[in-house]
Amino acid sequence: MADLRLKAYTGAAGVFALDMATKRFIDRHVSNFDTYRVIPGFFDIVRSENRGVAFGIFNDSASEWRTTLLVVASLLAVVLIGAMLWRPERLDRLSLAGFALIMGGAAGNVFDRIVWGHVTDFLLFYIGTYQWPAFNAADSAIVIGSALLLTDLVRARRQAANVS
Repeated sequence: MADLRLKAYTGAAGVFALDMATKRFIDRHVSNFDTYRVIPGFFDIVRSENRGVAFGIFNDSASEWRTTLLVVASLLAVVLIGAMLWRPERLDRLSLAGFALIMGGAAGNVFDRIVWGHVTDFLLFYIGTYQWPAFNAADSAIVIGSALLLTDLVRARRQAANVS
């Protein structure tokens, strides 16, 4: 049990560290006006300050409560997931990995929101005039972790249906 807990918290800490390192690199080396074409017509490195949540949702909100509510909600998520990971024997491997990824990503974004008042996004994917909102390593970890949880949920339902 303690071994699984350590793996989960270490994974979350690794996501947090990777997220911090990539954002600080971008903050130091990429201006808000730079665009680095990695794969022309598909993928660029940019620098964007996101005051909203993942993928720029609520970024344009003028509410004075936006940051406070986002910080409180994110801290609550980190604490709740941290508590779930404290009892890892209740989770299977996919769920444990999914929650660790989500916890590390949420911690990375909430840290930036508390310290800087915004989150730095820098990965920009697009095809022609269609583009996905810029995002970062923390957002990626949250999405991948959520996909693992969804996969585990679907798998559990299939197994339950096969038993019936």
